[in-house]
Amino acid sequence: MISEPIGRFVRQYMLGVGRFFAGFGITPNMATMIGFGLNVIVAIILASGYPRLAGTLLLFASAFDMVDGAIARSTGKTSSFGGFLDSTVDRYSEIVVYIGLVVWLNTTDNDHLGSLLVLISATGALMISYARARAEAIGLKASVGLVARPERVVLLAICLILNLPMVALWILAVTTHVTAVWRMVHVWQVTRNESQS
Repeated sequence: MISEPIGRFVRQYMLGVGRFFAGFGITPNMATMIGFGLNVIVAIILASGYPRLAGTLLLFASAFDMVDGAIARSTGKTSSFGGFLDSTVDRYSEIVVYIGLVVWLNTTDNDHLGSLLVLISATGALMISYARARAEAIGLKASVGLVARPERVVLLAICLILNLPMVALWILAVTTHVTAVWRMVHVWQVTRNESQS
């Protein structure tokens, strides 16, 4: 993933941010739900026909998505449920933005094709997460591929700011499924090597 080396650096920096928010009594799970609320606001703004503003706020909302983990690490309040809640709510956050995108696109000339590309992109995004979760369930890592959530969010946000949503959707419609299949192939290769050893 493009974002993995950057993510390691950012997570280290975010420890101070986590301590800052923890000082106000915000727990990791509270931060998770605040992040979801911000994505709902992005979706509403996008559905209302303000893609550039929505794209700008999407960058902020995606940055806030890291706050819950930062609070958990800086306070030592990591938990199995917190990790589960964060991953699950992240999927809802992504979906709700896609819903806002569909609503807006249905007021433009790109209504039919745009809606189809949103469906294909959203399905691909969910399959990326599902492939990783299933790999982890059998004790493997499957973080390979092109577009993890950070890449998807940044691409969509930049294209919204530039008022080029269809460009983002064409790219996401292809790369999300390439990434999901890539993860399937990766797990197949690892398990095949295990069976041969």
